[in-house]
Formats: sequence, C-alpha cells, structure tokens
Amino acid sequence: MVYKEGSMGSMVKQIQETLNIAIDGNFGPKTKAAVVNYQMNNNLVADGIVGRKTLDIMGILDTDLKQAGSFHTGNGLNILIDHLPKGEYIQNEAPILNDYIFIHHTAGWHNPHKTIASWGRDTRGRIATEFVMGGQSIKGNDDRYDGVTVQAFPEGCQGWHLGATKDYYMNRHSVGIELCSFGYLTEEGKTYVGGQADESQIVELAELFQGYTKWHKYSEKQINNLRKLLIYIGSRDNIDLQEGLVQWIHKMGAIKAFGFQQDACEGKVKGLLTHTNVRKEKSDCFPQQELIDMLLSL
Repeated sequence: MVYKEGSMGSMVKQIQETLNIAIDGNFGPKTKAAVVNYQMNNNLVADGIVGRKTLDIMGILDTDLKQAGSFHTGNGLNILIDHLPKGEYIQNEAPILNDYIFIHHTAGWHNPHKTIASWGRDTRGRIATEFVMGGQSIKGNDDRYDGVTVQAFPEGCQGWHLGATKDYYMNRHSVGIELCSFGYLTEEGKTYVGGQADESQIVELAELFQGYTKWHKYSEKQINNLRKLLIYIGSRDNIDLQEGLVQWIHKMGAIKAFGFQQDACEGKVKGLLTHTNVRKEKSDCFPQQELIDMLLSL
C-alpha cells in the first residue's frame, strides 16, 4: 500500500504521529513536506510518497507484511519474528547460555516493530533486547499492539542492552525484555517529551521511585503476556525466576527491590532482575502493583 497526498485514514495518522506533526488522518501538503524532510534525513528517495520502504524505516509497516513468521511458547503466548538485519546483533559461533533475565521499558511509543526498526537504523552499535512487547498508545487511542510480543534476533544470539555495569559476563549472558512504555510522568501526567497521558494510563505510587510518583501504566495484557514470556525463557534457559527481584520484594518491599542493588551490578545475583537493579540512573521498570502481584505469582 502506498500513501501520498490525498490519502486518508488510520495509517496516515500513524505516519503523522511518527513525523511528530498534527494528527488528523488527512495526507495534505504539510504532511507531504514532512515526509520529504524525513526521507531526506533517512537516505530515502525524497518524493513525499510513503511506500513499503519508508513505512519500514518509520517502523510502522503493517504487521502482516513485516512478520517473517511466529512461534508458540507452549503456554499460550504467540511470538512474532521481526529480526534485525545481520550485523545489528551479536552472532555467536555457539549459542550463549544465559543466567539472567532483565526487564526494561522503552521510554517510548507502543509499537514493538517500530522499536526494533529504530535499533536497526541507529548508530549506537548492536544495542537490542531479544524480546519487545507492545503496549497501549499513551493517548488512549490505539491498543492493536497491546501485549504483542516480538523477537528481535534469533535465540542464542545477543544484543547489548545493559550498558555500563561492573560485570562483562552478565552483559553477554542475559536475556532482555523491552516493554513499550513511556516510564515516568510529570505531576501533570505528561511524558518526558511533553505529551499528555490518557488518564486511564496514569499510575500514582504511594511513595517516590527514582524521583517520581506518576508513571505510564503497564497494561493488563502486557503483564499477563510478560508472565508467560518469563516462564518460557526461564524454562528455555534454565533460569530460576525466584532469584533476584522476587526475593528482594519479599525481603525489603517493592520500592527498594526495584531499585539499584550493588551486588546485582557486580553480576553476583543471577535470575530475574530489572535494568534499574544494575544501573543507578535508570528507571525501568517501576513497581506497579499489578506487576508486583504477577512476579510474586511466578
């Protein structure tokens, strides 16, 4: 499908959202000009026409077209395959055996394919997580990707997803899961880029976590599918899901458990952790009650 001046509909709205311009679903002259500018900045043919290649770079190519396949975990979860180009993840001569699972959130929009596409075209190197899980649009107007789980590179391969910790082994022997969520919100319920969150997607904690009380809510579908995914990875890679985060919740309460842990940063705690557990400056993930309840049910 090609979108150009005169096109209308939901896909045009997605294009406009990607371009960060007014969203009205009408592909007019201003949208065309923004498309031309986007194409020029991404080394595409700058004709103002949005075809498959431009949609792919934008990360909004229809799932049915982009999907290269899928597989089932055996516990009710269907995982779509949308692998990064070779060279954008670490390929090993022999599959790496993992000892850790890390939960992240994207601090971005709800489309998991768009997240993966952005990794494929950035200049930061082979940064990625094996799995990305879609969410609800923070505007409350799009839930088609809610809970959709996508594999970004093949099992046994890796991406850099932890950054500066004190243990190289942990960086190379861990599975990352990225939840599509904006993370912390201002007291007015706005994201770090200024967008207003739909009221139904604002969580307010009873106390500060990483300096904030308001957060972008992990959806019910995300939490339910995350549970299935964790169980699948734990069984696949022989990782004890009770070690790490779950133990800390029982021992010190959720706020402290989701925070930075020096032993974890040094790679001494295997099992299930969050990015914040090993990086003081991070804020993913946050202790939403529904997420805590799910983790304690593992």
